[in-house]
Amino acid sequence: MSVWRPLWLLLLITLLAGCSERDRPLESPVTLEGETFGTFYQVTIADPLTQGEANELEEGIQAELEAVDAAMSTWREDSELMAFNEAPLGKWQPLSDELIEVMAIGQSVAEASDGAFDMTIGGLVNLWSFGPEARPREIPDEATLAARLAEIGPGSLEVDERAFQARRLRDVFVDLSGVAKGHATDRLAAYLTQQELDHYLVNLGGEVRVRGHRDTESAPWRIGVEIPQDGPREAQHVLGLEDIAVATSGDYRNYFEHDGQRYSHTLDPRTGRPIDHRLASVTVIHPSDAWADAWATALLVLGEEAGMALALERSLAVLMLVRQDEGWTSLASPAFVDHFGREVVDELGVTVSDGPASGAAAEAGRP
Repeated sequence: MSVWRPLWLLLLITLLAGCSERDRPLESPVTLEGETFGTFYQVTIADPLTQGEANELEEGIQAELEAVDAAMSTWREDSELMAFNEAPLGKWQPLSDELIEVMAIGQSVAEASDGAFDMTIGGLVNLWSFGPEARPREIPDEATLAARLAEIGPGSLEVDERAFQARRLRDVFVDLSGVAKGHATDRLAAYLTQQELDHYLVNLGGEVRVRGHRDTESAPWRIGVEIPQDGPREAQHVLGLEDIAVATSGDYRNYFEHDGQRYSHTLDPRTGRPIDHRLASVTVIHPSDAWADAWATALLVLGEEAGMALALERSLAVLMLVRQDEGWTSLASPAFVDHFGREVVDELGVTVSDGPASGAAAEAGRP
């Protein structure tokens, strides 16, 4: 007998074991998770998967997230966005389809909200210690604040969506943090659909997009809208979702305190200061998470009355949590009722804002 035979047998057994592991069916649903963009991602898939398919999906998800980071990060010097921020003023810069698409969404919401959403706010974000410029958490002096505030505004940036180019007209620092995470959520959803998956939930740092159902009983995916408070996360409302995106902006997680006063990470681009009103969080239901992300930020900045007025004008499906003397109240737009139905809204105990019934949102909230 050849001395090589035991080695060949061992190799064959090892290969067969490897094939067997890759082909092993996984119990549904399968959850793939990790860290990205300074937060977490969690992808839950209800379609039947093998271990090998799950491994390949995980690699694909990482590649998609890396592509978004390489295009839109303000925390890495080699990103496409940082190159744009360093380009000469007034000169058109050719940009990737993806970056132009996200900038166009941001610019549209900026114009519709009269500057409550503003991608050129990066200099202010850094000044208030919430951006990549590391500095002590302290209140900016009035002169520096006024100087940076004078530079920003939607008019300091031009985006040519047709020619896939943009330019800065003033020395502003473009920051896409109010829309890029929603875009990344959309991109992950598109990738999963391309892999012929029909039932999944993507959660990227609280930005959510779902497709299909969460089990074989055709039950909807369920997400919680958090109580706007410090401490352990607790759901105020639980929403059943199918084939839709959800984005929430709130002022109760990321903040700092100075001389006994709390300063939210959400800045009002019109004043240059953190928001300071009763509206604690805004949840937007929308076919696109990028649009939902930008709208949620804009409405939170505007506050309860102006934010809801804009939601009514744009037929946005919106749920607001508003602080009261003790606790909070929940306020929904008519389009939110249209989406979930009156019975569900009544069960949630949500007050519906006065205004005409919205019907289907024209282009789902796009101007």
